[in-house]
Amino acid sequence: MRKIPFLFCLLLSSHLATSPAIRAQNALPSSFGNWKEVGPTTAATAQPPESEAFHEYGIAGAEHATFQRGKDALDVTLWRFQDPTGGYGGYSYLRTSDMTRSNLTEHATYSENEALILVGNLVLQVNGKDMPKRMAGLADLLKAVQANAQAGPYPTLWQFLPTKGMVEGTNHYVLGPAGLDKFLSLAPGDWLGFSDGVEAEVAKYHLAGQDVSLLLADFPTPQFAQKRLEELEHSMKINEATQGQNSPALYAKRSQTLIAIVAGAKSQADANILLDQINIGSEVTWNEPTFQFTQPNIGTIVVGTIVGTGVICMFALIAGVAFGGVRIVTKIAFPDKVFDRSSQVQILQLGLSSKPINAEDFYGIDVGRRKRENSGKV
Repeated sequence: MRKIPFLFCLLLSSHLATSPAIRAQNALPSSFGNWKEVGPTTAATAQPPESEAFHEYGIAGAEHATFQRGKDALDVTLWRFQDPTGGYGGYSYLRTSDMTRSNLTEHATYSENEALILVGNLVLQVNGKDMPKRMAGLADLLKAVQANAQAGPYPTLWQFLPTKGMVEGTNHYVLGPAGLDKFLSLAPGDWLGFSDGVEAEVAKYHLAGQDVSLLLADFPTPQFAQKRLEELEHSMKINEATQGQNSPALYAKRSQTLIAIVAGAKSQADANILLDQINIGSEVTWNEPTFQFTQPNIGTIVVGTIVGTGVICMFALIAGVAFGGVRIVTKIAFPDKVFDRSSQVQILQLGLSSKPINAEDFYGIDVGRRKRENSGKV
């Protein structure tokens, strides 16, 4: 059973002589709601018994304080991590399967005597009696520490875990071999590759009348994941019909950068109930209305070409007649006034003939009338 936070100082006080104390940043308030702090806030220099796992999450500091309201008391420990990813890991590490979800934040749970609240890179661990009745009052504590929290996205690897058959509250985010060994001990050391940037999620399932564990690891590249799977198949006898008697049967599958390992299944078919649900491959769908294009035959193409050409020729004929007719009618009604006025026409002559070229010769103008008009002007 996990010990409450204020005992950690007593359990690990001898360790403080050789390890630097974690610096407190006074994120806990002196009071919230009707709760008053009893004594000053102290730096929680001790950590949970599995302190190595907390260092894998990037623990950066901690504070501890006791609050009292009448005869009731609450022991509050605030764990500070380097970023929200570590905060989520620390939260999932402390959470147990007997805890119920709360609506205080996206990640908040409580049991009869304990509450866990994640806000950014901070994890609030509250111990006391009748915690279900006190969750509403913890909203004031949450508001007080929220201003000191570092905002940022949380890991989303848990979203790829199958939900069917999962035991509630058994999924845990791990970033190192110590955390993994806590929830699923398959081999000593960093056999999965956390030192190369691997992150993992562990969960327990109850399927086909048996309890199995699922390890979901995310690798930097698909090539890295494939290489590691081949190494594990050789070293840990994964996906083999005959496996070791002292270790659970292991079945694995790779999907892009993910490797899923099922431990404890009786057969490959039972393991596939989980493995077949893990797939991060891209799927492209199209739900817009579509139409089918039909290629016309050669007869339709020839007939269409002839008809189209005829229409174009008819249009050209009608346009030509209309254009020429307007000019002819205008020249008859208004000779030498609108089109082809002789006074504004210039003709280049090559001098090949002795007869000079006169513009009136081209437009049917009465030469005698033109001479009389010109002599009258003189």
